[in-house]
Amino acid sequence: MRTVYLDNNATTRVDPEVVQAMLPFFRDQFGNPSSTHGFGASVGAAVSKGRRQLQALIGAEFDDEITFTSGGTESDNAAILSALEEMPNRTEIVTSAVEHPAVLTLCAHLEKTRGVKVHRIPVDRHGRLDLDAYRATLTPQVAIVSIMWANNETGTIFPVAQLAEMAKEVGALFHTDAVQAVGKLPMDLKSTAIDMLSLSGHKLHGPKGIGALYVKRGVRFCSLIKGGHQEYDRRAGTENTPSIVGLGMAAELASKFMDDETTRVKSLRDRLENGVLQRIPNTFVTGDTLERLPNTANIAFEYIQGDAIPILLSRVGIACSAGSACSSGCLEPSHVLRAMNMPHGVVRFSFARDNGEEDVDRVLEVMPAIVERLRGVRNSGPDRRSAEDLQCGLGLSGSRTGSRS
Repeated sequence: MRTVYLDNNATTRVDPEVVQAMLPFFRDQFGNPSSTHGFGASVGAAVSKGRRQLQALIGAEFDDEITFTSGGTESDNAAILSALEEMPNRTEIVTSAVEHPAVLTLCAHLEKTRGVKVHRIPVDRHGRLDLDAYRATLTPQVAIVSIMWANNETGTIFPVAQLAEMAKEVGALFHTDAVQAVGKLPMDLKSTAIDMLSLSGHKLHGPKGIGALYVKRGVRFCSLIKGGHQEYDRRAGTENTPSIVGLGMAAELASKFMDDETTRVKSLRDRLENGVLQRIPNTFVTGDTLERLPNTANIAFEYIQGDAIPILLSRVGIACSAGSACSSGCLEPSHVLRAMNMPHGVVRFSFARDNGEEDVDRVLEVMPAIVERLRGVRNSGPDRRSAEDLQCGLGLSGSRTGSRS
C-alpha cells in the first residue's frame, strides 16, 4: 500500500541532511559546550553556529536573542511566566480563543492559582481575530499579550506585527507562538515590535525535543529553569548539542526552501482543495482563505461528525488529522472550531516540501467514496449518533482516535 503523509502541522520528517549534521555530536564531538578545553570548544562553536542559523531564519538582529529550549510548549510557558515575574504590578494577560493548549492551559492555571485576569479575544467564522475586542482589552494592567502567528488547525495568519505595535502603546510585552509559521513564512523580527517568539524544531524538519525562544535584546527576562549560566542566564542546563545542531541545519534548509514553500507547496494545497470541492458536494474550506499558511488545508464536510474521515483515510495509507477532539470517545469540535462556530466534520491536510502531485491524486482518488459512505451511515440512523455507534456502523470499533496537534 502506498502511503501519503499529509499531517505536517503535527510533525515533519527529519531531513536527512539534519540527521547527518547531528551524528558527529553523538560520537566524536561529545564534549560539554561550556567546557574550556578542546573537547568543549569545538562543540561550543557548533552551538553558536546553530544560534546564528536560527537568527538568520527569523530575522533577529542579534544571535544572543536566541535561547534554546525543549520546544514550543516550554518557550510559551517561559515567555508568559517571565512577563508576570518581571512586571508584578501588571496582572492581566491578553490571548486569543484559538491559541494552542500550551498557552491556553497555562493561562487557565494562572487564573485559578494566581488570580491573573485573562482576556481571550474571540474570532469570527473565518478564524480572524476581533481587532476591536483586542483593542478594548489593552490597558496598563496588561503584562503580556500572547497571540499565535498562525493557527495550527486552520492556518489562519494573525497580523502579529500590528498587534505588537498596539500592545506597545500600553507598555505591554508582546509574545507570539510562531511554531506553525517559522520556516513557512518569511520573517524579519528586527523590524517589528515583537518582544518574544516561540518555535519548535520538529515542525520544520528538525528533531523533536528542541525549540527556541526569541527574546529581543533589552527585554527583561526571568528564567523558567534555574541552575547554571547557560543560554545567557535565560535557561539553565547543559545544552542539547546534537539537537541544537539539527535545529540549526533545519533552519538553514528552511531558508533555502522558503520559495518552494510559498509556491509549489501552496499549489499542491490549492489543487487538493479545488479537487475536493469539485468532486464532493457540501464541502468548504475553513479559516481565512486569503491570509493563511501556504501548506494548510482545513476542509469542512457537512453532515459528518467527528474524526471518521481520517480514520478511514488512515486505513488506505493516508495520514491527516481531524479538526475535532475525540480523546473521550465523544464527538465534539475542537476549541478552535467552537470559537469559529463550526459544527461540521473538519479534516486538516498539511503539506511539506516532501509532498508531490501524486499525493494529491491519491487523496482525490479515495475521498469521494469515503465521504459518501460516511454520509450514508449518518443518514441511516437517528439525527445524533454516538461516536461508538458511528464507528460500529463503519466497521471501525476499537480504532484508535487521534489527538489534536
